[in-house]
Order: sequence, then C-alpha cells, then structure tokens
Amino acid sequence: MITLDTITEAASRLKGHHVVTPLLEYEQLNQRLGGRILFKPENLQRTGSFKFRGAFNKIASLDESVRRRGVVTFSSGNHAQGVAAAAKAFGVPATIVMPEDAPALKRENTRALGGKVVLYDRHTGDRKAIAEQIERETGAVMVPPYDDEMIMAGQGTIGLEVAEQLSTLGVKADVLLCPVGGGGLIAGISTAIRALMPDTAVYCVEPEGFDDTRISLERGTRTANKPDARSICDAIVTQMPGEITFPVNLANLAGGLSVTDADVIAAVDVLFEATKLVVEPGGSVGFAALNSGRLTLDGRTAVVVLSGGNMDVAAFRNRFGTDSREKTA
Repeated sequence: MITLDTITEAASRLKGHHVVTPLLEYEQLNQRLGGRILFKPENLQRTGSFKFRGAFNKIASLDESVRRRGVVTFSSGNHAQGVAAAAKAFGVPATIVMPEDAPALKRENTRALGGKVVLYDRHTGDRKAIAEQIERETGAVMVPPYDDEMIMAGQGTIGLEVAEQLSTLGVKADVLLCPVGGGGLIAGISTAIRALMPDTAVYCVEPEGFDDTRISLERGTRTANKPDARSICDAIVTQMPGEITFPVNLANLAGGLSVTDADVIAAVDVLFEATKLVVEPGGSVGFAALNSGRLTLDGRTAVVVLSGGNMDVAAFRNRFGTDSREKTA
C-alpha cells in the first residue's frame, strides 16, 4: 500500500533528475474567481507532464538485472514519453503501445526519446493485452500507467513539493484540484496531502462522459464509462478507475467534479492568455472547474495541478486562429 514513506523514497530517487515545479500565482485570476489560486505547473516537467516522475521511480526501483530486459507500457502519450525518457536515462529499451489517434506530438516525441511505438485502434483494440503480449515475448518489464505502487509514489512527490512550498509561503490550502484518468496521480498526491495537510480537501476533476472516478466515489465501487463516450481530453480518457488506485482515492478524496469540453476549451484559452502557459485539455480540467463556476472559491485558497502541456502545434494554432469565446458561447 502506498504510504508517505514510499513517496519520500521516490523523492530521493528523483532528486536531481526531475524539475521541482514551482507554485505560480496570478492576481488577475485571483480577483476574477474570488479566491487565491496556486498552480502546480507539471506542464513544465520533463517530457511536458507529471508522468516522468512515476516512470522514473518505477524503473529506478527495479533490480539492475531485471531493468536490463527493457520495459513496456501502454499510453495515450504522456506516460509514453515519461517511460521513454526514464528508460533512456537508464540506457534500457522501451516499447510503448499507443492509440493511432494519439496527438502527433506525443507519438513523435516518444520516438525521439528512443521509444519503440506500437500503434492500435483505441476504439476496437485492447492496449493492455497488446502490451502484455509484448511482455511475454520479450521479457520486458511492464511499467503501468497508474495501477502500480511505485508509479503512484512517484506521482505523489508532487504532493510532497506542494506541502513544502505552501509551508515556505506560510499559506494554508483549503482545496486541491487535480485531473484524473486512471487515478495514479491523485492517489499519490492525496496520500501525501492527507498525511501532511489533513485539513485540505482533495477533489478529482474529469471531463463529462469520462467521469468514472466521480461516479465511482459516489457509488463506493468502481464504475465504467459508457463505451461510446468521447472527449478532447485525450490524456485522461480511461474507461474505469484503476483497481489499485481506486481504494486509495475512495479513502482520500473529498469528492469529484466534471467539466464539459467547452469548459476545458475556455480554460485552455484563459491559461494561455492570463499566465502564458500552454496546458493541454486534460491537464487543464482542474482550472476548468473553477473558471466555469462548477466550484466556487468564496475567498478560499486552492492548489490546482496542471498535469501536462503536450498539445500539438497545429491544434494550438487552431485554438487561437479564431476567437474561442465565440466557439464556446
């Protein structure tokens, strides 16, 4: 079971290998949304998302003789890049199963980092089964996207940093908002926050149609999304909460929120205009919950995790080629 100790051990492994992302604040947004917002910008992390933390910790925790066999994983893109970069740091091969419709930037970056990319159809294929077949055939070690203690512990180092940074600032956070797909990121963060900042309420945020964690928290049991669901938030579109992550999140989280694709588009725009940060749709859902009014601050302080910034240049240009406010009106 993931604990504060396993997260602290992960922080020791990561030291000197990752970016300790800052807490960023913008008075314009504080005034606009009626509270204090502190962003944890993991879009500035190595490979453009938080995923490097968990991947590096997992691979670093392996015995060297096991690690030499190489690693394999399945991912829509951010975990793919994190695993490829971490494997490259250790000089071992990495094979990544990715959907054919993953953003071109994510596929190209994964290959550039030395990863061997195997493509599949997101709507008809079984990415985990494909990766498991590669595992059996090659002897490579599986590095799961979220359902793994070492992965969760690596992501949990974000929670450690948040607690330390808030302490340095002399600030108490009332809430923390975090994107969720399979649940590894928020499981790690919430474990650290619950141990170090027990009065801070941690909420997961998801796109409508892929709000399986929110629904599962309400029902107390893992619940799958409808198979025909679609969202622009490609980084966090999983079908069901993780088997290992969900019990952690059920114990730690105060609840869940969902946002529409229109909410997300507006949030991406505001983040770029007000902060000059490029945040991909899935990485912006926490801020989208505030910006859309689905959660109001009413003078409270919120930490918002911006989990990634790997947006295609073409998609980014399209976002700002016309007035997005007209698109979302």
